[in-house]
This record gives sequence, C-alpha cells and structure tokens, in this order.
Amino acid sequence: MAVTLFRIAAALCLLAVGLGAFGAHALKANLESHGMLDVWNKAVLYHFLHAIALVALALHGAGNRIACFLILGGILFFSGSLYAMALTQVRWLGAITPIGGLCFLAGWAWLIISPPR
Repeated sequence: MAVTLFRIAAALCLLAVGLGAFGAHALKANLESHGMLDVWNKAVLYHFLHAIALVALALHGAGNRIACFLILGGILFFSGSLYAMALTQVRWLGAITPIGGLCFLAGWAWLIISPPR
C-alpha cells in the first residue's frame, strides 16, 4: 500500500504542478475574463498542499489509511469541483466544494486522534 500511495501522491503532485502551469499560461485569459483565476489558484493550492501531505503519509507507512482516503477525497471533491467550476462557469459545482473541505478536516482530525503508528 505504501508504494502505491506514494506513486498516487507523486502523480497528484505532478498533476497539481501541471494544472497550475496550465492555468497560469494557457487558461489565464479565459479564467480572468470569467473572474475564475482565484478559484483556479485556490484549487491548485489545496490540491498541491494535500498531495504533499499524502507523500509524507506514504513515506511514514500505510498506518494512516483512513486519513489518506479522506485527504484524497478532499482533493477530488474540493479541488476537483473548483477546477470544474472554473472551466465551465457552472456555479452550482461550488456546492460540492464544502464536501471536499470536510474531507480535508476529517483527514487531519483523524491524524490527531488516531494512535501513532
């Protein structure tokens, strides 16, 4: 599990850097014209920070599997909904974003309350 998680986390970091660059260059004019550049940047920031956290958890071992799944869910729901909203300007996608935020919070809380491994 740890090697697989490490590779998934590394792929998520790669994707965050790529999406950040894509937003800053190829999509910048479109995102700015729709007032979505800040939304895109917030998605990239949370995506990247939590992907790095997954790398750290993978290096620590597979003992925090639940926290890993919660953080992964946070990336998918939080950043994913913001990416989709920024690209499509479909504002109701923002209603999904708090689910991802709750996943992030639950993942960090799990690390606080779970016994060290």
